[in-house]
Amino acid sequence: MEKLETRFGHVDVLPMVTYFMDQLDLFNLFSKYVPSQGGSIADHAQSLCILTANIICDNKPLYKVQEWLRRYSDGLATEPVEPNYFNDDRLARALSALFRSDRHSLLTEASGNAISVHQLVTDQVHSDSTSVTFIGKYDRPEADAVKLKHGHNKDFRPDCKQVVFGLNITADGNVPISFQLYDGNTTDDTTHIPNWNGLRALLGKEDFIYIADCKLNTYKNLTHISGNGGKFITIVPKNFKEYKNFIKYLKQNDVPWENAFNVENSRKKGEFNVYRTYESERTKDGFRVIFVHSSDKQKDDEARRQKKIDKVIVQLEELAPKLNAYHLKTKNEIKAAVRKICNEVKDFIDVRIVTDRRQIKVKVSPGRPGVDSVYKNQWSYTYRIEWNLNERAISEASRVDGIFPLITNTPLMASDVLRKYKNQPFLEKRMYTKKSVLEVAPVFLKKEHRIEAMLFLYFLALMIVSLIERKIRMNMAIEKIEKLPILPQGMNTKKPTWNNIRYFYRDVHLSQILRDGLCIQSVVKGIGVMHEQINRLLEIPEAVYRCLQDGWWQFSPTEQI
Repeated sequence: MEKLETRFGHVDVLPMVTYFMDQLDLFNLFSKYVPSQGGSIADHAQSLCILTANIICDNKPLYKVQEWLRRYSDGLATEPVEPNYFNDDRLARALSALFRSDRHSLLTEASGNAISVHQLVTDQVHSDSTSVTFIGKYDRPEADAVKLKHGHNKDFRPDCKQVVFGLNITADGNVPISFQLYDGNTTDDTTHIPNWNGLRALLGKEDFIYIADCKLNTYKNLTHISGNGGKFITIVPKNFKEYKNFIKYLKQNDVPWENAFNVENSRKKGEFNVYRTYESERTKDGFRVIFVHSSDKQKDDEARRQKKIDKVIVQLEELAPKLNAYHLKTKNEIKAAVRKICNEVKDFIDVRIVTDRRQIKVKVSPGRPGVDSVYKNQWSYTYRIEWNLNERAISEASRVDGIFPLITNTPLMASDVLRKYKNQPFLEKRMYTKKSVLEVAPVFLKKEHRIEAMLFLYFLALMIVSLIERKIRMNMAIEKIEKLPILPQGMNTKKPTWNNIRYFYRDVHLSQILRDGLCIQSVVKGIGVMHEQINRLLEIPEAVYRCLQDGWWQFSPTEQI
């Protein structure tokens, strides 16, 4: 008698991820640069592709990847490679092999594939760095691996060791094209020259615009880029003389600001952030300094200053009744307390310590008070505080609210320089994606060389996620699709993120009917009209989801798409 049974396996976003990984030719690249020894049951390329897909889809630690992979293989009858092969030991060995490989060439080819296949525009590159925090001792540093050390921790965990993760993205879709790992105690200002040199070698040109935060603004960095034919845009730190001199001048004088452009507030309909620019004298090295005034930043600066002033006034009111007792008896003690409270707004609040005195009689003869007791007159001093706002200082400070300066060697108009710099926050979003969506930490690895290899895979995962977001948003704009209802409860989003897409595909699965253990029919369930639209916007062929066969989750050599 025939035995029929039905089995189910997860599908979700894995076919989509596999398709975009194939576009980058990752399996062939891993096979080329991380070859396995002969006779291996599962080669390193398969393991590394599975690890990369796992980071993108669900991000499990090594010892749970095997369990994660089984979700996709349930019910598959003939599989040349079992999910059970990919245990934590095999995956760890693949990471070790990746570390020993020529990762620089591998990264160059993967980025080159991304640029050519997706036609990325590389005329403008944004650079920034963040810290990846690790909890544990890590007290046995490896000679060739990046060193986990204490440094300026951007996760606000100075007690933990870290590595510095530098990232470069294109302005076109905010796609990562290269990265670099540094020891945990590396300062940002020392990373820009080797990073720029690496980008020049990767892109094969020098005239791209290199945009970074204020740590780029050192004489050595700027002259190196400019002297080698490069272009840069960065911000001028507040402690530089160019900024100080302009602020001092602006407090007493007006300058001819030029209107740059307006940007509508994404949270408040009908409100616009107005940008104005003023180009001052060039630096001694011939670089242009462009001062920018932002109406939104002006409001924020005013509100921030007023909040600090209000907080200090409350603290002074709380201090007043505590004077002349305990540790606030002397004038010096009161001065110290006032100075501590008013430190951040000392220019805006004038505080006076007023001395009151009164004459009292003090008994000088011994014994209890009596008819014959002798007294003398003595002055008793008490203190109180009075304060008032320094309206002139507040007025002068308000004249420089909303100001920030840029420095560049580009010939662009001031407004265009500002437009290009304003893309820098999108790099922060990529850092957020790495930390929050792809969950780069915690890393359940003990050996530093495997950590370095794993962070290489995180970079590839971030590149693929960014390409997916770029593709769907670009095609939505071409087809004039304003929003997609893919959020929970059918809510709309104008800019779909990877997290949104991953959530929307959570119920897609493979249903199979087996007769005597052999698959006679397989159907992908959960693909609706909106899923088909998303696949179309991502330019994914229909067969990617409709024609899943036994072992579909495996990676194999493919011709580059």
